Amino acid sequence: MQAAPAFGQADLSNCERELIHLAGAVQPHGALLVLAGADLRVQQLSGNVARLLGVAPDALLQRPLAVLGGDVAERVAQLQQGADLREAVALQCRLGVAQRRFDGALHRLADGHLVLELEPAATALDGVELQDLAPDVLAATLSGALQRFGAAPSVGVLADAVVEVLRHLTGYDRVVVYKFDPDGHGKVIAEARHPRLESLLGHHYPASDIPQRARALYLLNRVRMLVDVDAVQAPLLPAHLPATEAPLDMSLCQLRSMSPIHLQYLRNMGVTATLTASLVREGQLWGLIACHHYSPRYLRCTLRAAADLLAEVASTRISAIENYAHAQVALMVRRLEQRLVEATSTEGDWRYALFRNPRTLLQPLDATGAALFCEGEVLTTGEAPSTPELRALLAWVQQQPPRGDEPFACASVGQANPALASLTPTASGVLAVRLSTNSPDWLIWFRKEQLQSITWAGDPAKPMVANNPLELSPRRSFAAWSEIVRGTAVPWSSSEIALARGIGVALVDIIVQVHAVRLLIAEHQLVQIRGAVAGSREPVLVANAQGGAVFANAALLALRGAPVDKGIPIEALFVAEAPVQQALAQMRHARHGWRHELDLRTEGGEAVPMAVHAEPVSGRDGALLGFVLTLIDLREARRADTARLNLESALQLAAQGGSVEADEVISAILTNASLAAMDIADARGGPPVAPLLQELETSTRRAAGLYAQIRSFSG
Repeated sequence: MQAAPAFGQADLSNCERELIHLAGAVQPHGALLVLAGADLRVQQLSGNVARLLGVAPDALLQRPLAVLGGDVAERVAQLQQGADLREAVALQCRLGVAQRRFDGALHRLADGHLVLELEPAATALDGVELQDLAPDVLAATLSGALQRFGAAPSVGVLADAVVEVLRHLTGYDRVVVYKFDPDGHGKVIAEARHPRLESLLGHHYPASDIPQRARALYLLNRVRMLVDVDAVQAPLLPAHLPATEAPLDMSLCQLRSMSPIHLQYLRNMGVTATLTASLVREGQLWGLIACHHYSPRYLRCTLRAAADLLAEVASTRISAIENYAHAQVALMVRRLEQRLVEATSTEGDWRYALFRNPRTLLQPLDATGAALFCEGEVLTTGEAPSTPELRALLAWVQQQPPRGDEPFACASVGQANPALASLTPTASGVLAVRLSTNSPDWLIWFRKEQLQSITWAGDPAKPMVANNPLELSPRRSFAAWSEIVRGTAVPWSSSEIALARGIGVALVDIIVQVHAVRLLIAEHQLVQIRGAVAGSREPVLVANAQGGAVFANAALLALRGAPVDKGIPIEALFVAEAPVQQALAQMRHARHGWRHELDLRTEGGEAVPMAVHAEPVSGRDGALLGFVLTLIDLREARRADTARLNLESALQLAAQGGSVEADEVISAILTNASLAAMDIADARGGPPVAPLLQELETSTRRAAGLYAQIRSFSG
């Protein structure tokens, strides 16, 4: 493996591996000290301490922090004893005889060293005015912004609100929301700008613009500010920590200097100052809020904390909006499942019912065609390739690495596999769901080729003009550059992929039911059908007309932890037997299906909550043959309900504990969290809900903590 280039020694061939967290320097608007020991002895410092703190480097190195005077040593000692410093914690202090006010941040490294960053709290630096807002103005701005975020019905509306609020709050010339796609490329989806600037809305940026190391740091350090792209950085003295002889890990440092490559990139854009805030969803970088200014700009830490708070709340709202889409998907799938079950009972074959009305299958996914591979047959609807081409496509899809239950999605089959280029006119894009684990049954949707004009911020095919880091030009011209993209279809959205997954799950359930029916009425097919039902992920129980167990698949046996004796009354498998007995009597009389929630009795005595769907099965002569029961484990749903109740309790306690002065902002934070909780809790059928609600609780607490920090600095 090639060694990673040291900070400042990378070129565009290896900038992905540049050690940007080992910058060895800070931006000149703040000073950095590395401390160790009970007396907080200074082990390392930035070369600008004389200018900012009034003490020469030689007079500070290997001396206790208390030599700076004021209350800084006392403040740090208090945090060292009482705070979890794995993340940076804000502080305020006074230094020297003049008792100058400083804003600070303190965190602890893995080796035990403390890193203290200090910035003057109320003065301009080198002619750069310190931007701040009065506490009452900041609180009112945050309150109104959070109410607006909470009311946003879509990601687009939310992104527009974010850029408008952040530009009003911070005063930057341009604020954009930049969203990443699955390949890491970015697109500007919202923008607020000074009228003199050209718009970047809709522009695409290649993934290489933000190396992976930088993306990882955006998750650790959510808000980053650059005051002046041309400012002379202050190096750390000595270059390595004396105790370890290693460079300082600056991953969590707010003052960390930026890579020369990134600084050159900004100069090419004409940008002088920046502020970025991370938008994080489920632990992944969803996008960025990027603020650009065309002259130096310095925000006090209270404004940066406010930007962090707004980004955090916006992230929770994004999660809620996108998970609400999963809830809508689940509703559409249930309707489709109901139609197919009815068609199966009246016509005996769900496959033809699925394709009878193409709009039902194609329109929700905006597809132009579809093909079903089932039991060796191929059925198509809409515009589809020939049967030989379809079989070749299926063979390729089956070779792709599985990703759990996720469908396979591709927007350019011809580019991914040139041997299938002939499919481009009718099936440039494919979205495929597997319907069986032990047979090649698939449902695949198609999209035709669609010529696209993509506007890039500079020609992505011409990334540099030199290899010297000081002359490096990631893209010398940022004029809009349009590219006509051929051989691709419109990419499948996350909501469309979720809908395909839901349809696939519904069809798997229907297939299991059909196979279970065949198990009762076709003894000569028993071996084949038993394999299909037994291998199903859904627990299935088949009973005879008297209610005695005939068959239970492996999924049900795994839940019970014990075998199901043949002929045992099926009500004996449940904690409450009476509802099952009543249901069997009702189905014998009315011949209608039955749904209920019951607790399954396990070998260890645990009661497992299940959603039970029972259907009576009749022969051609109308005589009752028996019953098919499919079960759904409700433990995840119950955990989600518990998590929602815990979140509501936490929000109530937070609301009761809020101070009078902070009630507007705290109320807005809690209201946004409550709305997000309702949207997430409704999203059954999508990702597991309980972890999302727990993440929302953590995010809400963090937002409240950031506001508490802002208020504490407002005095």
